[in-house]
Amino acid sequence: MGLKKGAFSFSRFGVSTPLTGNFADLFDEKIKSFAFRDFFPENEEKSLGWTGLQEILDSSFAYAAHTLGDYRVFSLRIDRKTTPSALLRLRFLEAERSMLAERETKKLYKEEREALRESIRQDLMKQAHPVPSMLDVCWSLTKGMIYFSSHAEKILQDFQDFFRETFEMDLALHVPWLDALGQNKEETEEFLSRQPGREFLTWLWFKSEERDGRIALEGQEEIGLAFVRRLILESGEGDYAESVVCQGQHALLLEGKEALRQGKKIREARLSLEIDSMEWEFTFKADLFQFQSMKLPAPTEESEENSALEEEGRLLERIFLLEKAIETMDRLFAFFMGLRLSASWPAEVARMERWMNR
Repeated sequence: MGLKKGAFSFSRFGVSTPLTGNFADLFDEKIKSFAFRDFFPENEEKSLGWTGLQEILDSSFAYAAHTLGDYRVFSLRIDRKTTPSALLRLRFLEAERSMLAERETKKLYKEEREALRESIRQDLMKQAHPVPSMLDVCWSLTKGMIYFSSHAEKILQDFQDFFRETFEMDLALHVPWLDALGQNKEETEEFLSRQPGREFLTWLWFKSEERDGRIALEGQEEIGLAFVRRLILESGEGDYAESVVCQGQHALLLEGKEALRQGKKIREARLSLEIDSMEWEFTFKADLFQFQSMKLPAPTEESEENSALEEEGRLLERIFLLEKAIETMDRLFAFFMGLRLSASWPAEVARMERWMNR
């Protein structure tokens, strides 16, 4: 499941570095230089490298297999070794007991205990088999945007670091409200403290019920938006956070609205989006504007052929549909931001409160 087929979960990164005239040759050279090598460095917990998207064993990128029109599509392979904490603790206790008996003492110094634990961890790492994971990457050169198939903070950081090492470019996780705000630091901090992603998602629920889910966007026919099956609301932060999970349409209406009345905001929701008679379904994570398990509309035409040209065509169609949903969500957020920062916002809040109390 991923960019090629099935549901797709992803985060977005912006690439701000301008591309040079010889970028195509430079990209080809760099990605081959940092391609995955079937060699695991001793005493390392992980090994990273780029591979082909269409063929995961392809690390040679023959015939520019990473190029798809204006896009660069490839995968990041991360092989990671892990040591079960329970096994590490057991082996440490065994080694500690043996060392204490050998020395005829009752206690080891702190430094000795730490050195012993690390030595055992290293031995277990040498015995462990690396577990591979494949993360899809789609880089739109025109938009300066990358779609990367993970939400995990650790993996996102690995991707940013390895991308910088490979291409000598910095990536920034893309959240649209940072682009929409001005340069006033105090106003920015005050707005961010209100958790704009959650405000936006809460407002979206209101809009989805205001006109039977029909929302008019400038320059586009009306779109359809519905909240389906699952909703997570939360208030507070850290250890003081309180969450409510609502599942099923009846629970969304009753428990969800009650949570809103108690001051909670929507952190995550399953949405159905309709554009031009096509339908997408995905879980929207408000805090970082991320998309999870996005189901795309069925392809316009099914073909039984599996030629390279057919595969490229299907992948391009999926990317087009992916970006169609993303752009619509971005436009919805721009609509929200325009309203949120205008003099009309208090009246909108009053309407939302009446809706909550219905």
